[in-house]
Amino acid sequence: MLCKLSVNNYALIDELNIDFPAGLSIITGETGSGKSILLGAMSLILGQRADTTVLQDKTRKCIIEGEFDISGYGLSNFFEENQLDYENLSIIRREIGESGKSRAFINDTPVNLNILKDLGTRLVDIHSQHNSLVLSGSLFQLDVIDVVAGNSNLAGSYLSEYLEYVSSMEQFTTLKENAARASADMDYYLFQLGQLNEARLVEGEQQELEEELQLLTHSGEIKETLGYSCSAFDREENSLLKLLSDVLSGLGRIKPFFPRISDLHSRVESSLIELKDISGELDGLEESIEFDPERIDFVNQRLDLIYSLQQKHRVKSVEELITLRDELGEKVEEINGYEFSIEEAGKKLDEARQRLTLVSDSLTETRINAIPVLEEHMVNLLRQLGIPNARFVVEHHRLPEFAKNGRDKVLFMFSANRQSPPMELSRVASGGEMSRVMLSLKSLIAKSRSLPTIIFDEIDSGVSGEVAGKMGNIMKRMSSNMQVINITHLPQIAGKGDQQFHVYKEDVDNATHTRIRLLSREERINEIARMLSNDGLTRAALVNARELME
Repeated sequence: MLCKLSVNNYALIDELNIDFPAGLSIITGETGSGKSILLGAMSLILGQRADTTVLQDKTRKCIIEGEFDISGYGLSNFFEENQLDYENLSIIRREIGESGKSRAFINDTPVNLNILKDLGTRLVDIHSQHNSLVLSGSLFQLDVIDVVAGNSNLAGSYLSEYLEYVSSMEQFTTLKENAARASADMDYYLFQLGQLNEARLVEGEQQELEEELQLLTHSGEIKETLGYSCSAFDREENSLLKLLSDVLSGLGRIKPFFPRISDLHSRVESSLIELKDISGELDGLEESIEFDPERIDFVNQRLDLIYSLQQKHRVKSVEELITLRDELGEKVEEINGYEFSIEEAGKKLDEARQRLTLVSDSLTETRINAIPVLEEHMVNLLRQLGIPNARFVVEHHRLPEFAKNGRDKVLFMFSANRQSPPMELSRVASGGEMSRVMLSLKSLIAKSRSLPTIIFDEIDSGVSGEVAGKMGNIMKRMSSNMQVINITHLPQIAGKGDQQFHVYKEDVDNATHTRIRLLSREERINEIARMLSNDGLTRAALVNARELME
């Protein structure tokens, strides 16, 4: 429950500190005194967005802090999942800086607004007089049915299966779409792949062919040069090798009586051996070189094919063409494999649909069984609240397809008069009737859902007198299981409170501030008497106020 609320520099509130006890707390005050401002400040620590317009003093930040007793509400898992320190007395703080930048903290740990809002929905339910429009919302109505049916776990199982089903459906649909697009491109891929396969490309082939073409196109010049070299070495009468052999022979003759020539003789001998080896290699090269027009044509054709494929596919090497060929092969294999993948995805989708159908059918059954319970509860409460001919009917419709909340749609139908058949609630209920319907629903939800605090902002709009008193009794009963805070203008409801706060404006220097204070018993009697009387604190009003308090 909400234990303390501190507000600094928010709208007309300069500084405010309130201690909220358990039970039913009543907040009263003149119209425009700032009761809604107080509710707005409360909404900020529950995750609502804010901007610099909330700052009373634009030169300093706004700070709103709430202390909550959360023991016994099973929130430790939430804190653990979000890496927060769990405390039985937890503090939520919201700060809005001068620039409009907002920061939120749970037990001094910074959090984003999504986490703050998620925790807020588990701590406080705020119902303002404008929220009656929610009654006509199908999701709210379905949620009420689930609360009555106790479908928390079953609805969670359904949502889990539904998300799995949606994921399987998306996977199946994506595969089919991809297969359809790929099938349209299959002929094109096969044609390209056929060309590249037919080319029988080999890594490094292009460079080898280009070098071979250079050799073939210059074969005549090469052979002529090699022939001349071979002749110079060994084929002519005065060839290089013959002359060098003569030199070596002469040096060998004088070596016995001219020892100093021995080293030169050895060097010439080594050179002759090397030159003979060179001459032999030149002979071999000359014999290997032939002018081959057919080979030239083949090499040219092969290179033309490679060049044309490179130009077509906008690549610069045979290696890139081979990579492209492999990628096309993978695409073709992938397309050929779509049939199997689609079949497997279809099986997975069917299994997900079957599981979802089972859970959905169970959910529908529990909802249908809960409808009579809800109808009876609502009729009894509405008759207690001054609508003796009230009829409340829940229409159930089965949806053709699965939705996030099941395959069910419900409509709340209402009639306040005997002669009028029940019609859609939002079309026939007056403001006062709508308030009574909403309070009845909230009281039912409060019994079934463990929620620490509920705040009503003038939910009694449009009612008065005895009906107001009965609404107060319902809130009083609700407060035995939870903390109830009610902002009201009705003395009949104010008298039911365990404690009462008064909101008022105070002029200080050149500024107007909103204040709030807890009233003593006598102050409560005087405040309720003022709410009853248009003529000030009359004796009759005071007597009536005491009766309401008792």
